[in-house]
Amino acid sequence: METIDEKCIGKSPIPTLLERDRNKGFEAVIVGGGDFPTHPLPLQLMHEAERVVCCDGAANEFLSRGMRPWRVVGDCDSLSPEAARAFADIVRRNPDQETNDQTKAITYLAEKGMRRIAIVAGTGKREDHTLGNISLLIEYMRQGLQVRLYTDYGVFIPCQGTYTFECPAGTAVSIFSFGTQGMKAKGLRYPLRDFTSWWQGTLNTADAPSFTIECEGEYLVYLNY
Repeated sequence: METIDEKCIGKSPIPTLLERDRNKGFEAVIVGGGDFPTHPLPLQLMHEAERVVCCDGAANEFLSRGMRPWRVVGDCDSLSPEAARAFADIVRRNPDQETNDQTKAITYLAEKGMRRIAIVAGTGKREDHTLGNISLLIEYMRQGLQVRLYTDYGVFIPCQGTYTFECPAGTAVSIFSFGTQGMKAKGLRYPLRDFTSWWQGTLNTADAPSFTIECEGEYLVYLNY
């Protein structure tokens, strides 16, 4: 059984991952092309990261704010001429049209041996991009990566099998099944089952300082800050 410590959700410190590489935090933060973060948690993740990778056009926002990423990765179709010049030495162009820029950034980091990755600014603006970016978290998990997507409202965590989460009682929780068997939970207000539609696992609540989901298969958990 894996355990994820999310005690800090709703507080100011960054959540600490308690998995195979305990207490080592994120190796990189990816900034997507969605809404730029305003919540303190994704902002703190981004500003304190040793490596920040902008997905293509996100570099335009960085330039306008006087910030400089570690790398800019993407097909460069939305990179402004000004950002292209300013960041010429750190742009890593990937022309592959079979993947989106978020996945290009993930692939770049994975090829450099990084496994623990946070994504911010991966939602907002276009809803189709938002849904695509969230669903891709399952694909990254299948590659052996530990990727979390942080929004201004909560965090998406891809899971497989049994997990225990620590969070304040009263935390809003939603579960999205990608094919599970025998799903049940301890510490949630409403019982779980093997959902056949995404909406069926939404709007649950943690009734204790920790809750456990037991099942076989893959699913996404959303924890509201």
